[in-house]
Amino acid sequence: MGLRNARWAGLWADIAAAWQFPAVKRGFLGTCLLFLGSLTPAYLPQNSPWWEPMRALGLDNWPAKAFGTALVVAGVALLVEAWFRLRPSLYLHVKHWAICLLWSLPLVFAPPIFSHDAYAYAAEGWLLRNGLNPYENPISVLPGAFADQVAWLWRYTTAMYPPLSLEIFQGSVILAGNNPYFSAMAIRIPALVGVGLIIHFLPRLAHRLGADPQATAWFSTINPILIIDYVGGAHNDALMMGLVVFALWLAFNDRFWWAALTVGIAAQIKQPALLAVYPVALINHPWVSFALRDTLRALGRIALATAIAIATFVGITSITGLGYGWINAADVPGMVITLAPSSLIGAGLKLLFDLVGLPGVGDTAKVVVRGLGLLLTAVAMGYFALGVGRRKPVTFLSWSYLAFAFGGLAMHSWYLTWGGLLLPLTRPTERLIGVAVTLTTVLLAYGAGNLAWRNDAVALGFAALALMLTLLWRHSQDRKEHLANLEGATHE
Repeated sequence: MGLRNARWAGLWADIAAAWQFPAVKRGFLGTCLLFLGSLTPAYLPQNSPWWEPMRALGLDNWPAKAFGTALVVAGVALLVEAWFRLRPSLYLHVKHWAICLLWSLPLVFAPPIFSHDAYAYAAEGWLLRNGLNPYENPISVLPGAFADQVAWLWRYTTAMYPPLSLEIFQGSVILAGNNPYFSAMAIRIPALVGVGLIIHFLPRLAHRLGADPQATAWFSTINPILIIDYVGGAHNDALMMGLVVFALWLAFNDRFWWAALTVGIAAQIKQPALLAVYPVALINHPWVSFALRDTLRALGRIALATAIAIATFVGITSITGLGYGWINAADVPGMVITLAPSSLIGAGLKLLFDLVGLPGVGDTAKVVVRGLGLLLTAVAMGYFALGVGRRKPVTFLSWSYLAFAFGGLAMHSWYLTWGGLLLPLTRPTERLIGVAVTLTTVLLAYGAGNLAWRNDAVALGFAALALMLTLLWRHSQDRKEHLANLEGATHE
């Protein structure tokens, strides 16, 4: 009992120490503003329980929407600025997990933000709860409160997620007592489990790989995208990546079979986790050369890891009895225009051909561009696997996930976290980290601008972009000054 009390006292001391930093307080204020700003039409379905008190207070009007949008813009800006300020002191003077906890706390109680996916998860769980297979039935077959929470497009598509994800969605519905809103909120529980695994194991992996634990803790575990998309958005990517990170840790500790099995479970949350069989096979057993003996040994381990992961995936599918209908919905993410290059180029070509009266050519061009994007992604992954990945398998996974995010049918900010979270483990250059920080900031500005568009406060979206670019420029100047000071100290 004394040891347990001492441990709790130590945890509270870490949280109290984190709270002493002004940047931590600003980040907490930022997520509080995000919570308040999330109570707008951009985030709330019309049947949300938040509407009744808001309408009673007279907040169902355009000024309230504009004010809510302004709160979100200010919240994101505060969070990004706090993130920038904490880089020199994180991990050494303040614990990363304590910061993540403090910043996440307001969002745990907020409606799903920057995305309505959690509502779709809950609706698919509701289908299962009523004995319907989401691979065979779209959400719209059960009209009512659950379906009303989902964006129009996704009401008429079947599920794209593997069976274990669907069972988790159903579990959330059961846990919430069949309440539509609280079912979506309960989706956060597995997401928080994933975030916990990431926070606990990523810096430890950095130690094992000889990477910078401080940079890993800063860039990956308190990244505003992780806070907003994984905690606030409750995406199942959080649990997938938590399990992938855990599998890598098991592999580093020579738990090969358990690591491969964990990859199979992670793939049951979201299919891209299956790529992790490659590093799981080669961690501590690099593919040294293309000599026949080395190649056969490496290919044998990769084949065995793949077989274990797939057997786990198949076993879980058999237990659920849901089958493999998710294959039929593989193209669903590409139904909307996103920031993915193939999506933007394909949509642009289609618009161009439509304008000149050749809609059929436009449709063909769109399909060709997307197919070319997937082909280039596959080529890039193969190049990484046979090149740097043979000796640095975690680098293969990070770069391949990033290639998949950019070259796939759709790209959302949470897709980039797959490879982005692992990026510090690859021991990147300062320039590459700078590019990643820039991309993080731009994506957050895009998210805030997209919210402003849905709230009919478009000017605030442009203000968000300008504010984020200003913060990015300030961070760049501070980083240059910091590096110059380090260089000067070294010369002395």
